[in-house]
Amino acid sequence: MTDVRDQAGDVRDGEQLDLDQLLPVLEREVGLTGPARLSQFRRGHSNLTYLLAYEDGQEFVLRRPPFGVSGQGAHDMSREWRVLDKLHPVWGKVPRPVFFCDDHDVLGCDFYLTERCQGAVLRKKLPDGVAGDPDQARAWCELLVDTLCELHAIDCDAAGITWGHPDGYVQRQVEGWTGRYQKAQTDDIDAMNATMAWLADKLPASAAPVLLHNDYKFDNVMLDADSLSKVVAVFDWEMSTRGDPLMDVGTMLSYWVQADDPAPLHEARFGPTHLPGAMTRRELVDRYAEKTGRNVDEILFYYVFGLFKTAVVTQQIYARFKRGLTKDPRFAMMLQATQLLSGLAQGAIAHDKI
Repeated sequence: MTDVRDQAGDVRDGEQLDLDQLLPVLEREVGLTGPARLSQFRRGHSNLTYLLAYEDGQEFVLRRPPFGVSGQGAHDMSREWRVLDKLHPVWGKVPRPVFFCDDHDVLGCDFYLTERCQGAVLRKKLPDGVAGDPDQARAWCELLVDTLCELHAIDCDAAGITWGHPDGYVQRQVEGWTGRYQKAQTDDIDAMNATMAWLADKLPASAAPVLLHNDYKFDNVMLDADSLSKVVAVFDWEMSTRGDPLMDVGTMLSYWVQADDPAPLHEARFGPTHLPGAMTRRELVDRYAEKTGRNVDEILFYYVFGLFKTAVVTQQIYARFKRGLTKDPRFAMMLQATQLLSGLAQGAIAHDKI
C-alpha cells in the first residue's frame, strides 16, 4: 500500500535552525538526548514547521514564527501553545504539547515542541494512491464539517480556555483586519476598499461564543493514514480565540473551491473540495446548521469576511516578499491572490450568494 503520510523535506534556504543551541536546551528541559536530524514541512505559508527526528526513533514537531517577523500577532507562539496545552486533555485531536520556550537566546524567538502526529493531509493534490471517488470525497467533507461542530461544542470554561474577549468580537475583527490590510497595503485595490466598507456597514449580532480555530480548512486537518476516515489532529492554532462560531464557518467557506467556481480559483485550492461528490458551500452550511442547531441566515456576511481576511493574509505575505523579508518564490504571486479574493467577495455581495 502506498504510504500517504505527510512527510518533511529539506529545510529551505535561510530557514535553518541552530541545532547546537537547540539540542542542549531540549536535553536539559525535556530529557531528549543524542543527535537529531532536522527537516521541514514546507507547505505552510505562515509559521515555520520542522520535524526533529532523534536516532532512537522519537520524532517531534517544532513551530516558530517566520524569519523577519517582529512581535506576535498572527505568529503568536504562546497563544498556540496555550490552546494545545488546554485542548489536548479534553479533545485528543490536537498534537500533544511537549515544551514551550520564550528564551530568545536559543532560536531568536518563541518556539514550541509537540509530539509528531502520523497521518495524511489532503491538499490541492491528493497523496499518491488516493483516488478520491465521489463517496470518499463526500465523506471527507462531512468529516471536516463534523469535526468543526465538535470543536464548537467544547466547554471553554471547563477546559480552562478563558482568554479572548468574545463581546464585540465580530466588530473588532472587521476593524482589526481592516487595519492590518492598511499597514500591509502595497497597491490600490478597489475591491478591497469596497469590501471593507460593506463589512463595516453589515455587522451582525454575534452568536454565543465558542473556541474558534480561525484558519480551519482541509490542509490544517490530518486524517488517519490507513482509511482516511477519521481525524487524527487539527493544526495551526496561532489565531484561535473565543468568539462567534460562524466566523470559523465563514473562514472555511472562503477556502472552499467548488467544481463550478472560476478556473483561477482552482489554482488556489487548499483541498479536494472540487471533486465529484464533494459538498458545495451551501451544503456545508446546511450540514453545520443541522448538526449544531445554529441560525445561519446571515452566512453571507461571514463568507465575505472570510474572503476578506484571507485576502489580507495574502497581502501581508506579499508585503513581506516585496520588502525583502522572505525570498520564498511562492510569495511573489500573493498580490494576485489578494485581487482574486476581494473580487470574489464583491461578486458574492452583488449576487447575494455564497
